[in-house]
Formats: sequence, structure tokens, C-alpha cells
Amino acid sequence: MSNRLKTFVQSKPFHHSIVAVIVLAGVVAGLETSPAIMAQHGGLLLALDKLILGIFIVEALLKMAVHRPQPWRYFADGWNVFDFFIVLICLLPVGGPFAAVLRLARALRLLRLVSALPKLQLLVGALLKSLSAMGYVSLLLGLLFYIYAVAGIHLFGAHDPKNFGSLPAAFLSLFRLVTLDNWADLFNAQLPYVSGLKVAIYFVTFIVFGTMIILNLFIGIIMNSMSEMHAEIEAQDRQRHEKELGLATLTDEFNQFEQQLDALKEQAATLKRRAGEAARLAGNR
Repeated sequence: MSNRLKTFVQSKPFHHSIVAVIVLAGVVAGLETSPAIMAQHGGLLLALDKLILGIFIVEALLKMAVHRPQPWRYFADGWNVFDFFIVLICLLPVGGPFAAVLRLARALRLLRLVSALPKLQLLVGALLKSLSAMGYVSLLLGLLFYIYAVAGIHLFGAHDPKNFGSLPAAFLSLFRLVTLDNWADLFNAQLPYVSGLKVAIYFVTFIVFGTMIILNLFIGIIMNSMSEMHAEIEAQDRQRHEKELGLATLTDEFNQFEQQLDALKEQAATLKRRAGEAARLAGNR
């Protein structure tokens, strides 16, 4: 029974059905934001919301039942914990201080696609794996922002207080530069007051270091983490396959041993019967 339940839970039809329900949950959450639609079809949407929540609860119970008599092993998988946490939030009371949390949880149910689709799991896992390295690159980018912000205030703060009059304004202007958002307007605004060479050196060097080097480091770190995650997943699949193959081999050997044991039992019974017949013949003589 447990094996059949496990086969059912891990089957493609069950998986595709859960993905369809997750997408439906996202559509319902979007429709509930429209007052006009809620006024006309609010009852239907609330009924669908309860049905979706019930399906998610049944899914969690089925996955726990697969691990019986140790259902707590369900929580050994981080994605199961994530799914269970979202379902738990959706079970909070509708009214009172939990109303805003409940509305947010209905939208967050669409994030369950991450746990349902392996490719999305790979992307999210790569992002999480790269957080430590990205922290150092972020620190380097922060230092670059701070140095150029202080320099920008000294160079351009007197005539352009809107963009470089203070550290917060300078940081915002540098963010526009690093994202290349109308950076030419900032560049041209400084030319009448500061030497063109100084302005060019300031803006060009920041764009080169900030946009073309450091931001590309983020991309490189993420790509490297994705390669590592892909290699880890392949290694896990290989180990699982070898384990299943090893179990299958042990099962075959055990079956062969049972067949040999049955054959030996038959031979022993035949020899015992022949020995009894020989003893009777000797007694008759």
C-alpha cells in the first residue's frame, strides 16, 4: 500500500495536477483584487479558494503518508517545509490582524511553482548558493558607491544640489548611472560648470567599474552556482540510481538464493524418501 501511494504521489499526472492547481490559485488571487469581479463572482472565487486550499492540504497529507511510520521525514525536504508553511498561513483566521497576511499568502501560493518545477528549483538553489559570494561583491559595490558619492558631492554638489547635494541624493544619482537610466542627462548637467575632462573621467570610470565589471561579477557568480547546482543534482541522481540498482541486485540475489534453497530442500526430501525406502527393503529381507 505504501509503495502504491508513493508511486501515485510521484507520478506525472499527480504532479501536473498540482501544478495546474497552483496556477489556478495565482489566477484566483489576481481576480480577487478586482472589486467589480468580486461583486459579481465573489462567492465562486471564495469557493475556489477553499477548494484549492483543501487540495493543498490533501497533497501534504499524502506526502506525509508516503513516509509512514515516520511522517516527520516529510519535513526533511526544504521545499516541503516551504509548501507546508504557505498552507499553514492560509489556515489563519480570515478577519482581524491576519487579514493582510492571508491576502499575501494567497498570492504567495503561486511561489509553490518553484517547488513543483525542478528547473525553477535549480535557479532558486543557485541564487541561494551564491549569496555568500554575492555579499562580498555587494560590499565592493557599496565601497565604490561611497567613494564616488563623496567625490561627486565635492565636484558637482555646489551647482547641482538636486543630484549631488547630499549622500542620499548622490547615491540615487549613482544608482541611475549604474543602471544607465538617463545617465546622459546627469552628464550634460555638469558640463557648463565643471571641466569636461573631469566629468568624462568621473562618469566613464564609474560606469565601467560599476556596470561593466561589478554587475557582470554578479552574473558570473550566479552562472557558476548554477553549474555547481547542476553537478550536485546529477551526482544525487547518480547515487539514487546506483542505490536503486544495488537494491535491485540484492533482491535478485536473494530470489536466486531462495530458489537454490528450495531446490536443496527438494533434494533433501528426495534423499530422505529414498533412505526410508531402502530401510524398509532391508528390514523385509
